[in-house]
Amino acid sequence: MAGDRPARSALRRREALTGYALLVPSLIGVGGFLLVPVVLVLLISLAEWDLISRPLWAGLDNYADLAGSEAFWNSLWVTAKFTLMALPTSIAVALLLALAINRGLPGTSALRVIYVLPWVCAPLALGVVWRWLFDPSTGAVNALLGQRVEWMSDPALALPAVAFVYVWSTVGYISLFFLAGLQQIPPSVYEAATIDGAGRVRTFYSMTLPLLRPTTFFVSVTSVIASFQVFDLVYGLTGAARGYPAGSTDVIAAHIYDEAFVALRLGRASAMAVVLLVVLVTVTLVQQRYFSRRITYDMT
Repeated sequence: MAGDRPARSALRRREALTGYALLVPSLIGVGGFLLVPVVLVLLISLAEWDLISRPLWAGLDNYADLAGSEAFWNSLWVTAKFTLMALPTSIAVALLLALAINRGLPGTSALRVIYVLPWVCAPLALGVVWRWLFDPSTGAVNALLGQRVEWMSDPALALPAVAFVYVWSTVGYISLFFLAGLQQIPPSVYEAATIDGAGRVRTFYSMTLPLLRPTTFFVSVTSVIASFQVFDLVYGLTGAARGYPAGSTDVIAAHIYDEAFVALRLGRASAMAVVLLVVLVTVTLVQQRYFSRRITYDMT
C-alpha cells in the first residue's frame, strides 16, 4: 500500500498539469483581451495622449477634470435614465413572452426564432432602420399614428424612443433565459400548489418568481452592463450626432467615443472608462448582495 502512494501522487500531478495545460488557451484569451486592456486603460487615464504625440504624465488631472465636468455627469445621468427606462420594461416583457411560449401553444418554436432575430441583427443597422421609421415626414410610425411626431428631434421623446428600440431588440433574447428557467421548475411544484388551492396569480408570485430568481439575477446583471455600454444603437438612431437633440441621448459610451476618437483626448476618455467600470462593479455588487439571500437553486 505504501508503494501506491507515490504512484497516486504522480497521477494527481499529471492530471493537474493536464488540466492547467487545457486552461492555457483560455487564460491567454482572458489575459490578452481582458486583463491587459484594463491595465492599459488605467495607465492611459493617468496621461495626456492624442494618439500622435508622445504621452505625457498627468497623474490624477483627468479625474479632477471629470469631477467638475457638467457634460460628463450629464452623460452618466442620461445613461442611468436610459437604464431605468429599458431594464424593467425589457425584463417584464421578456418574462411575459417566456410564460406565453412555455405554454407550448402551436407555433411557439417559430416565435422563438422571430423574437431573437432583432438581437442577432447589428445594432447599428437597427438604429439606422428605426431612424427611418421615426422620420417625422415619411416614417412608418407616424403614418400608423396618423400624426406628425418629432420622435428624434424632441428632447423629451428622443431618449424614450431609443429605450423602446433597445427593448424591442433585446426582449426576445432575454425571454430565452426566462424560458430556460421556467422549464427547470419541476411540475410537482405546481401540482402541490394546485392541491393547496392556489390560483394562477398566487402561484406565479409565490412559486414561479422566487424559483426564477437565479435567472433574474443573471439577466439583471448582464442587462445593466449592456445598457450602460450601449453605443452603436444610439449612434445609428441619432445619425452620429452625439447627444442629439440637446444632449438628451448623450450616453456615456458615446461620450467616451467622442473624447477618444473625435477630440483625441485619450487620457480623459480612459478616465471616463475607468469611472464607468467602477460604477458597473458597484451596481453588480449591490445586485449580488440583494439576490444572494433570496435565491433558491435547489428545485428538487
